[in-house]
Amino acid sequence: MSAYARIPGLASRAAVTSAVTVATLAGAALVPNATPEAEAATPAGKALKVAAAKKGAPYKYGAAGPKRFDCSGLTQYSYKKAGKKLPRTAAAQYNRSKKVSVKSRKKGDLVFFHSGGRVYHVGIYAGSGKIWHSPKPGKTVRKEKIWTKSVRYGRVR
Repeated sequence: MSAYARIPGLASRAAVTSAVTVATLAGAALVPNATPEAEAATPAGKALKVAAAKKGAPYKYGAAGPKRFDCSGLTQYSYKKAGKKLPRTAAAQYNRSKKVSVKSRKKGDLVFFHSGGRVYHVGIYAGSGKIWHSPKPGKTVRKEKIWTKSVRYGRVR
């Protein structure tokens, strides 16, 4: 019999250890960006996983899934599956999102490509300077390095 079990009102050492372990793990899961599991539990993390699962789906102008996508169709579809509603076009998605800096960007944020004042492409930030996107006719959904500095970041609310 353990020392814990001999003292009235105290649980066994195994029960105390288990309770501490459960509390520690539960606390870690509630802290944003603490673990990949916690990150994936957010709408942004879910949307990122949905987009990655569409790897290889062909590009089709005006398509919003589930088998073919254009750029904004992929982001709209991915966030819809994550429980968030986005407008249909890249420009409208940009206007609806909360703007974030390069330093504040997180996985799952939207990456908007622009020329002058015009937003012409969107993808979902995958971390390490890469995005998931549906690039153009003849290509498929893929993860690629961001190829320009002419981007802005937006967070879906």
